[in-house]
Amino acid sequence: AVCSMGNSTSRLYSVLAKTLSSGAVSQHQDCLEQLDSARLDPLDPKDLLEECQIVLQKRPPRFQRNFVNLKKNTASNQRPIRVMQWNILAQALGEGKDNFVQCPIEALKWEERKCLILEEILAYKPDILCLQEVDHYFDTFEPLLSRLGYQCTFFPKPWSPCLDVERNNGPDGCAMFFLKERFELINSANIRLTAMKLKTNQVAIAQTLKCHETGRLFCIAVTHLKARMGWERFRSAQGCDLLQNLKNITQGAKIPLIVCGDFNAEPTEEVYREFSNSSLNLNSAYKLLSPDGQSEPPYTTWKIRPSGECRHTLDYIWYSQHALNVNSALGLLTEEQIGPNRLPSFIYPSDHLSLVCDFSFNQDPDRLL
Repeated sequence: AVCSMGNSTSRLYSVLAKTLSSGAVSQHQDCLEQLDSARLDPLDPKDLLEECQIVLQKRPPRFQRNFVNLKKNTASNQRPIRVMQWNILAQALGEGKDNFVQCPIEALKWEERKCLILEEILAYKPDILCLQEVDHYFDTFEPLLSRLGYQCTFFPKPWSPCLDVERNNGPDGCAMFFLKERFELINSANIRLTAMKLKTNQVAIAQTLKCHETGRLFCIAVTHLKARMGWERFRSAQGCDLLQNLKNITQGAKIPLIVCGDFNAEPTEEVYREFSNSSLNLNSAYKLLSPDGQSEPPYTTWKIRPSGECRHTLDYIWYSQHALNVNSALGLLTEEQIGPNRLPSFIYPSDHLSLVCDFSFNQDPDRLL
């Protein structure tokens, strides 16, 4: 049963509180049909944020993260494009497989954790949102974000590990959302990545968008590569396949490109070097936060499992450095903010930190690669 908040936003809360249980596809379809009429009504982000904060009132407040200005020449009348990259942690994996030994099980309750995720998204107001490990797309993210003005796309993994978990909510996958008021969809491709000519369980979404304000085309892609040590060559092969697909889509870098993802790879891995040295002329945006502009952050994920503490840099936002400028990037949480029990926690809903960058088009689009 849905609990009414007893005020004018009770209908909104009923959508926020609706969470699918596991079961037959018909159950999922029933929920989607019920939400069809609600989905047509626009949502005010402030109202949704307020509802999230009501649900989260017993939890500690969010930590403040500040944007670091990276653009030397600030004289531009261009409205930046804000891109957010985030592995949000699949609910089924967080509760049923990942075994975060220092995270209380209460911190992983979906009814509150989804509000923490939404609060993070609403705080930064991305124009484009790229997510991995999404297993509540149909009952949470698509119904709510479509009402906030986003066009939504989801591509699940063919054999999602979420399906091994009892009372799962379906497969996890990659999702992409962009504001329809800012962009027009020109082309969309769902890509099942290959490795050594074999189709794999990892996927990507690549969409070519047209910016209404500038008329410029660009491609935005989201992916999530194979996890775990020992799979470095596999990730390398997946990266090569993705790059080849993106070369075709961008006509060999004629169309500017942004690639967001959890690559499950440290900067020392071959797949990172492939992206760094690609003919697409890509750079990693978060390197620009380092003093020399050449070093990745010390971590984008930090957790404690039975095998020990894991602190790694695995998440990236790559961009065409000949065609795009990085105006600013969101600073990461400090070790003190993360706390001794690491992630996820009552304060932060995922074991990965969100990355957010503001981009603008280079004023000289014909500049040589």
